[in-house]
Amino acid sequence: MAKFDCNWCGKCCASFGEFIKIERQLTERDYYCRYGITNEVFPVHVQPEFADEIEEEFTESDPKGTDSTKKGCIFMRKNPEGKGFACAIYPTRPNICREFECYRMLIHHPQSGEMRGKVIGINELKTHDEILNAIWNEEIAHLPHPFTGHHAPAEHTAASGAPHVHGHDSHVLAHIYDLGHGNDTEWVSAVITVLAANGYRGDPVE
Repeated sequence: MAKFDCNWCGKCCASFGEFIKIERQLTERDYYCRYGITNEVFPVHVQPEFADEIEEEFTESDPKGTDSTKKGCIFMRKNPEGKGFACAIYPTRPNICREFECYRMLIHHPQSGEMRGKVIGINELKTHDEILNAIWNEEIAHLPHPFTGHHAPAEHTAASGAPHVHGHDSHVLAHIYDLGHGNDTEWVSAVITVLAANGYRGDPVE
């Protein structure tokens, strides 16, 4: 098993984070929020370094914090310690955020150990390895998946020169509708078997 490593890109906060809205301010750093898809209500506590700007932004928005000009999650902030973005409520973030992993399998070349691709969402490959991309499209992309009856299959990111298609939607929907990855273990096992037969190693992410 590989360990998930966040690179602070903020793409999750910019996608499903859009549905996280502040309903009520309790104190200078405490808020009640709602996740619009599941209707879950949860309290959050803002980290001190972000408190003033969050309060100011919420105060200037409409009373329910549904300002349509704001893209992504209101708690997504520039990382004060370096590149990328940080979460202003990370210790008290909701379950949808805690469970999210933007990739679920790393694919390595077993001899060199070099990472050659990532499996994203329900059934999408991100790679610049033309051979791996061909294997995926010919032998893996059409494997039966328990979630494909609920969601349209994601397009696959091809090798260099092909248009980039980001696969967040299917993965986000899987979490929104409580379709955890535990029920597709047979699919994961089949993918690992096909990869191994073609000289690659698939490492599911914890």
